[in-house]
Amino acid sequence: MVDASEAALGRVAERVALKLAVGDVVALSGDLGAGKTTFTRALIRAALGDAGAEIPSPTFSLVQTYSAPRLELAHLDLYRITGDDDLIELGLDEHLAAGAALVEWPERAPRVLPANRLDIRLTEGTSPETRTIDLVGHGTWGPRLARLVAMSEFLDLSPPWDTAAAAYLQGDASTRAYARLAGHGRTAILMDQPRQPDGPPIRDGLPYSRIAHIAEEVRPFVAVAGALREAGLSAPEIYAADLDRGFLVLEDFGDRVYGAEIAKGTSQAELWRAATDTLLAIACIPAPGPISLADGSAHRVPPQDASVLGIEVELLPDWYWPAVHGAPMSADVRAEFVDLWQPLFARLAEGPQGWALRDYHSPNLVWLPDRDGPRRAGLLDFQDALVGSPAYDLVSLLEDARLDVPPALEDDLLAYYLDQRGADPGFDREGFRFAYATLGVQRNTKILGIFARLAARDGKRAYLRHIPRLWRYLERGLAHPGLAPLARWFDRHLPQPVRRRPPDVPSPGSPRP
Repeated sequence: MVDASEAALGRVAERVALKLAVGDVVALSGDLGAGKTTFTRALIRAALGDAGAEIPSPTFSLVQTYSAPRLELAHLDLYRITGDDDLIELGLDEHLAAGAALVEWPERAPRVLPANRLDIRLTEGTSPETRTIDLVGHGTWGPRLARLVAMSEFLDLSPPWDTAAAAYLQGDASTRAYARLAGHGRTAILMDQPRQPDGPPIRDGLPYSRIAHIAEEVRPFVAVAGALREAGLSAPEIYAADLDRGFLVLEDFGDRVYGAEIAKGTSQAELWRAATDTLLAIACIPAPGPISLADGSAHRVPPQDASVLGIEVELLPDWYWPAVHGAPMSADVRAEFVDLWQPLFARLAEGPQGWALRDYHSPNLVWLPDRDGPRRAGLLDFQDALVGSPAYDLVSLLEDARLDVPPALEDDLLAYYLDQRGADPGFDREGFRFAYATLGVQRNTKILGIFARLAARDGKRAYLRHIPRLWRYLERGLAHPGLAPLARWFDRHLPQPVRRRPPDVPSPGSPRP
């Protein structure tokens, strides 16, 4: 970047902060007065989420540390050190184990800088008020820098968001990243979802994501958002999009996510009733056909068929079973488990088909009390939507994996939903109850596997705390008479003592049992 103003340098610093990870070094070079400390202060304030934070220079202390919401930061000034040993004494390795380090004058100790780093050089521009900034990514910073440059190019072509401040937002368990943009009296959400490469083939030459129809780019999100908005529901408006590179600027619904609202004391019954009203409105929308996009492409919403439902429940033998039994599931036990699901999936396929948004639960719903009727529930996550049973989203809501839904509230809202749908003489109440129970057991079985996988593969062990809740939901669903054979399998192979046993999940990279 040539002849960047101080404001432009601040935006670069904010965008670098979005990509920081534990173990990173940002190495800043330049003459005295080139702007290294100014740049670093902007980056630290962005990471802290506090534009007014006091950031003293570490010229004399040599190091200043900060606790940001998602990682620790160390700001080091090496101007006064005499060699590599001094940097070691400053505890660089310890700082990198807990967070990231921002290093001014890195040329004083080049041999101890890690391979994964971002080099930034600042020089004076054509006027005293401007600077030229050069960035070079090493190791894992190579692809991250390429993504950051692409993001900046997208924003620069999307006014007024080109000059907006960017602040990190905590994402979900996916590969998507988010930031809140603020400027000119408005806010918006930046979604960053690079297209994902296929994983290893696991069945019929296909990876899990393609069998389960997991969206690997932004086009499905854009298509489904448009369809939901056309139907009068609160999906985010899309202000700007780069479909090929995977960037979107979205309407900002604010921070009143359902889980946070519960923590603040908002009535869970009121929130869940509003979300149920939204599902009643969705049930009136015809099952989707191909949805056209602005670039001439079209998104076909896939079916929630036996291959999707089946590969999902097999996450339990793949990940949860080894964590509680200490060994893989035997071939005959697995074959029995898989076979028991097939008649259930066949019966589901015979029932009514409509929209299944698929991740309809508290982390993906925003309370919008100033809106009317079914628009009071803001929808955040629907790119994996399928054509399936409307019961799937209702059980996702009423058996929320992340927080408790009291059985009485679940029963009340299920009865309310059935009564509202029952006004249609063609509505099959008992068929819906079967679908609700079956899909609840299917979904919670899948999530047992997902949470075990997140802990073992990704080191996200916090998800394991939800497992007792999942078992409570499973036991309720397995009580349906139509699921009796499957319930007997669970009782034989995952009896109560096993269900109460904490999963023994190895750390990422350690040998699996």
